[in-house]
Amino acid sequence: MKIVNKFYPHALVILGFILVSLIYFYPVLQGKQIFQSDIAQYTGMAKEQNDFRAAENTEPYWTNSAFGGMPTYQLGANYPNDFVGKVDDVLRFLPRPADYLFLYFLGFYGLLLVLKTDPLKAFIGAIAFGFSTYLIIILGVGHNAKAHAIAYMPLVIAGFILVFQKKYIWGGLLTMFSVALEVNANHFQMTYYLLIFLLILSGYFAFNFIKEKQFKELGIAVGVLAIAGIFAIGANATNLMATSEYAKFSTRSNSELTFNPDGSKKTNENALSREYITEYSYGIAESFNLIAPRLFGGSNHENIGKDSRMYSFMIEHGVPYDQAEDFVSGMPTYWGDQPIVAAPAYIGIVVFFLGVLALFIDDRKIKYVFLGGALFSLVLSWGKNFSLLTDFFIDYVPMYDKFRAVSSIQVILELCFPVLAVMGIQSFFKLNGDPKLQQKALVQTTVFGLGTLLILLLAKNMFHFSGSSDNYFLESYGPDFVDALKEDRMSLYLADLLRSAFFVILSFGFLFCHLKYKNVIITLGYILLFALALLGVFYLFIVINEKSLLTIKSFVPLISFLFTYVVWRVVSKKDYNKLIIVLIGLLMVSDLFLIDKKYVSAKDFVSPVEIAAPFQETPSDAQILKDTTHYRVFEVSGNMSSARASYFHNSLGGYHAAKPRRIQQLFDYQIAKNNMEVLDMLNVKYIIQTDKEGKEFPTINPNTNGNAWFVSAVKLVNKPDDVMKALDHIDTKRVAVFNVHEHEAKFKNARLKKQWDTTGTIKVVQYKPNYIKYQSDNGKDGLAVFSEMYYKNGWNAYVDGQLTDHFPVDYVLRAMEVPGGKHTIEFKFEPQVVKTGSIITLASSIGMLLLLIGGIYFKKFFRKDSQRNQEETKK
Repeated sequence: MKIVNKFYPHALVILGFILVSLIYFYPVLQGKQIFQSDIAQYTGMAKEQNDFRAAENTEPYWTNSAFGGMPTYQLGANYPNDFVGKVDDVLRFLPRPADYLFLYFLGFYGLLLVLKTDPLKAFIGAIAFGFSTYLIIILGVGHNAKAHAIAYMPLVIAGFILVFQKKYIWGGLLTMFSVALEVNANHFQMTYYLLIFLLILSGYFAFNFIKEKQFKELGIAVGVLAIAGIFAIGANATNLMATSEYAKFSTRSNSELTFNPDGSKKTNENALSREYITEYSYGIAESFNLIAPRLFGGSNHENIGKDSRMYSFMIEHGVPYDQAEDFVSGMPTYWGDQPIVAAPAYIGIVVFFLGVLALFIDDRKIKYVFLGGALFSLVLSWGKNFSLLTDFFIDYVPMYDKFRAVSSIQVILELCFPVLAVMGIQSFFKLNGDPKLQQKALVQTTVFGLGTLLILLLAKNMFHFSGSSDNYFLESYGPDFVDALKEDRMSLYLADLLRSAFFVILSFGFLFCHLKYKNVIITLGYILLFALALLGVFYLFIVINEKSLLTIKSFVPLISFLFTYVVWRVVSKKDYNKLIIVLIGLLMVSDLFLIDKKYVSAKDFVSPVEIAAPFQETPSDAQILKDTTHYRVFEVSGNMSSARASYFHNSLGGYHAAKPRRIQQLFDYQIAKNNMEVLDMLNVKYIIQTDKEGKEFPTINPNTNGNAWFVSAVKLVNKPDDVMKALDHIDTKRVAVFNVHEHEAKFKNARLKKQWDTTGTIKVVQYKPNYIKYQSDNGKDGLAVFSEMYYKNGWNAYVDGQLTDHFPVDYVLRAMEVPGGKHTIEFKFEPQVVKTGSIITLASSIGMLLLLIGGIYFKKFFRKDSQRNQEETKK
């Protein structure tokens, strides 16, 4: 019975998380799926890989459908012995994206429990964290890996705290499994930001250990964390090793070229330029979006409604009512410093209010860790707007220059403030015996909150409300249009300041009534009870009449009656503390919920068919697909940044944050300058173009070099710069460019200077993503060039079954010596990194399991031994 009583509240909480997740994303219960733009692009990129997996029941680990060819390590490749992934699958049992929302709740709930929070407050705090606007928006656009990694962050922090609290076994086990899940989520930028916060957290605890001269305990804690980290990383060894290997091949590694596409000298060798890294820098003043969502206009596609000045402007100029209404449903009201914003990063004014309350009232020093993490991440998110700190991190902090969109580090702030909010409400009720301190802290918090909003209101005239796209609108629609747009931006500014002030006043009112007028709280409880019951009955009749099962209407009665029961239990017992917590929780969640629904709602869900096939075949695609030979397609309008063509063809383009570096450079330095010779050597047989009317059409490239060919000579150069420059003017059908320093250990200059026979033929006879078979027929020894991407870590070449060396030419392609006669040439993708990593993963996973069993056994044995000693002491 004790066990039931102990776990009963947590079971109810988890059930609540499931229900809230499903209700918010209720279309998943109708079989619908959310349309995520980034996932649509991923589907295009991974089409060949997924088709191969379904047909062959194995992994290709390579695809030729994107960027001319690349490993699938960052395209959802499945690795052997990935037991951590299987655990993750169990935790994500809900339909997507409800599964990620559930993970947000679950992970944050675990952290709050470690911080000694009771289940009710932890439940409310977890909901507030999960409904933070940014966390919902990334689910809407398809940043699934990012959401996945964020969801496990709180559990990692919880594990660290337990270890530093000297609960070495449970803390070590939680750290080990949560870090394993965090790394398995495969979003290293988010994990990197988590590490920054963990350094702050560890520094706080280490300082306390040193201050108390507990050097042994500090050493044990560090050792436990090290062991947990080693096993967690080992359990993800395959992915980490493969990603590390591919990173050197991607745009995230430093460029070998020392000049820019325009010929000017490069000023820095970083893989990502400083401008690219800081392109999405959060504005300093824009930071107040965190407490007033549309202070800077909200998004680039904001629905401002029929009450807007723009709607009136459109009607005044003779635009039909329906067209005007449609027009104002997606206005670019955002006027901050970032190029594109899908929604404001709003943490909630009630969350902010309670977080500030914690600073005034909570006596636990750890609050400064979360405050410091929040402020540090905020300042780093300013990027180029606070270049002193940002430049230091780019230049001197390892790995920081590998990630772009610096504003996304605000996820740390979005994690820290809900923790502070729960600490605030916790501490407020701990001071029940001292209402003067409660009232003082409450007044201080309210003055701070309203004072901040008042300053922003008075500062309204300091802002220009001009957006980066206004010049376009000025040229296209005239100054009156832009003036109307600015008026609407100002209206949003004022409206959301007043909205936030309203929620601050309500928060103050609820807590003040708890101190002075408890009967008001009971009255509010009865009103809430009546409203919930009435809502449940109302929707129950609708469901019965309409027979509307598996819609949000069918779940409203269930939730309403459930909450009615909970509130009734609280009101009937006159439990003022729990009642006010429920009221504050509803206020906090409703604040966030109302903003979230503006940006991610039921309208974003579509049928599964549209998700499975996000791109429709065009007449151009149909015409090209009649050709069943092996070739590439270049879609000009995609500009190397769209995976649409990858869904149907072996495309030169694609969509990925870490593209193969050299193919991107070929585009920037050659293809963008209309160097057709480079398209010829890349076997681009079809080019999809658009005419003046925007209608696309395919053109055939008659000069393509084909799948493979024999060259007569090799042009020897000494560095990558020379290879790229040689491609400016070269006949790739006759001459291959070779950098002697890339393969000089096996190929001496003398061997490549001789003339080669070009009369032979070589053709593809079998093609798979990870296997290509050729037949060659040449009278004398020849040097064959293959129009396939060179990737030294995995591709092996065989001539008549004998492993034969091959080497890079023409910056991206493969070449090899082919002896005279008829031969079978095979290229097989056999990545050693997958084999080695899988062994390490298996060993580490077994080690984790043994540690789990050992930890549980030790705790059980230790507890029994402790109880026995206590009993003997009593005797």
